[in-house]
Amino acid sequence: MNKELIKRVLVTDNSFTSLALRVPAGVIFVAHGAQKLFGSFGGYGLEGTGQWMASIGLEPGYLMALAAGSAEFFGGLALLIGLLTRPAAFMLAVTMLAAITSVHLPNGLFMSNNGYEFGLALLSISVALVFNGGGKWSLDRKLSDMTSKDSAKPGRSS
Repeated sequence: MNKELIKRVLVTDNSFTSLALRVPAGVIFVAHGAQKLFGSFGGYGLEGTGQWMASIGLEPGYLMALAAGSAEFFGGLALLIGLLTRPAAFMLAVTMLAAITSVHLPNGLFMSNNGYEFGLALLSISVALVFNGGGKWSLDRKLSDMTSKDSAKPGRSS
């Protein structure tokens, strides 16, 4: 794999901004993914979520539930630890865009009407993390530092 591409995916600054975005968003995404995948926190699990998704035209419902639940659960875990933050955040942004356009948009902005305001907030956080990366206390930062040190060793070429 291209080392330069890996560096671009991992590189991030050392600010607290991304940390402040990725930890709470990670918790929210993990919880929502666990509802869809495992029926945790009052969710319906794959069967129930799949049936609901099929009922609104997202077919095949079971696979769509598996895709959305996996993106949210595993993407949320990635955000929590700051590992591959940019790709995880990109997948979460796509997932939120799909949720907004297929479910919430016709209901208007406000959550009280099942609107898109919460999805829009999560979409915005995800897009910000695509641009900024994991930030302080992320595994991306640690790996990026390690990759930079390896490249700087004598006799190594980038």
